[in-house]
Amino acid sequence: MTYHFQTLSQTCRELKSGALTSVKLTEYMLERIQSLDPGLKSYARVLGDTALEEARALDEKQQAGEPLRLLHGVPIAIKDLLFTKGVPTASGTRVMADFRPQYDATVVERLRAAGAVIIGKTQLTEGAFGAHHPSIDPPRNPYNQTHWPGVSSSGSGVSVAAGMNFGALGTDTGGSIRFPSACCGLVGIKPTYGRVSRHGAFALAESLDHIGPMARTVEDAARILTAIAGRDENDETSLHAEVPDYHGQLREGLDGVKIGIDRAYASNGVDQLVKSNLENVVARLTELGATIEEVQLPPAYTDLVEQWGITCGVECARAHEGYFPEQADLYGPVLKGLLDMALQVDPAQYQEIETIRSAFTRDLEALLNQVDCLLTPVMTSLPPLVEEMDQTVAQDDARAAFITFTAPFDYSGHPTITMPNGLSDEGLPLSFQLVGRHLGESSLVSFGSAYESAFGTMPHPPVD
Repeated sequence: MTYHFQTLSQTCRELKSGALTSVKLTEYMLERIQSLDPGLKSYARVLGDTALEEARALDEKQQAGEPLRLLHGVPIAIKDLLFTKGVPTASGTRVMADFRPQYDATVVERLRAAGAVIIGKTQLTEGAFGAHHPSIDPPRNPYNQTHWPGVSSSGSGVSVAAGMNFGALGTDTGGSIRFPSACCGLVGIKPTYGRVSRHGAFALAESLDHIGPMARTVEDAARILTAIAGRDENDETSLHAEVPDYHGQLREGLDGVKIGIDRAYASNGVDQLVKSNLENVVARLTELGATIEEVQLPPAYTDLVEQWGITCGVECARAHEGYFPEQADLYGPVLKGLLDMALQVDPAQYQEIETIRSAFTRDLEALLNQVDCLLTPVMTSLPPLVEEMDQTVAQDDARAAFITFTAPFDYSGHPTITMPNGLSDEGLPLSFQLVGRHLGESSLVSFGSAYESAFGTMPHPPVD
């Protein structure tokens, strides 16, 4: 029996029925990781011994008749900037290679409380910025290893797509859940800012950072979000808002749903294949009963995209106090360049961007009160070649253009869902993004599930 490409939800039902044990499933997944990951490089650290201990404990609870939780017995991976007590959490850096946190991140605690088995910690770019540290062999896209897997949650995206876990956590500051989800054919949810606690997550930029799930289906991502969302007194930015049963929001059809699209925004500087894909999505959404309305995104998004590096850099420099510039020689050139720049920023410039941000957020929420969600691309192109993206990351202007469809919604804190849309003729994943109102994750899950129900899930990559 092969389990690796089963959905999380189906697997959890089999575990709860007794048809499968968590120990057997965890052993199976560890064997698959051992076989595949030397070539795909998605894990920073595999937690084999502790994962098996957790699996045994869950099987014992089941045998004792204890209540079974939402993610019972299912192996899940976490990005290696999420604290795990006593276990190295390097955040993709050399400078933190030996850092062992004294406590677990809140999301790690909540995954375990929901019955998940933490099977490993996934590789990421240095400090969750734009490039992997030169000492790290970066993760490979399982659909085509010469093409970009997305960053910064690159290991999370690759590991889920290749069937080396049933879902993973990523973080998103400028697109880092959405890029690897789009490149690796996954569903990724960037929740509303504050919907998921950031306590115990090493920051890239605290006011922009979001933690969210990446999975192979909408229901799977929704299950993980249900498990990790909610108020946390250890994170003063976490929201006082009831957590819905997200995985109970599935639906068929989109009758009565209004979806806005700014065609100028969605096409300016965008490759033809991406534009054609988006029009295909429009046609499919209309077929499902949705009404497509022409809208205009608040124009301040351009300022935010262009200035994102300043906000990110200033806040990143705060996170790296005590490491940088004292240990600058341990940093790679891309993150070092960001931090060097940040130390020269006039505080007034940072505050000016905050003023623009507030106005954009207000105007965007007003727009979203007129429609149920917005439809946009995720990226300006299909997953590019790795060498092309390396050049893009090194150039400020090119980097800014690439975050056109992601960074504005990190600034505003609005939730998004990244959806796969099949493969291009070259075999590369196609994708799109829906943007919702604040705390509108339930609607995004229901819209995404209707689309997935009608048009199917993603073909798996050729890695078996």
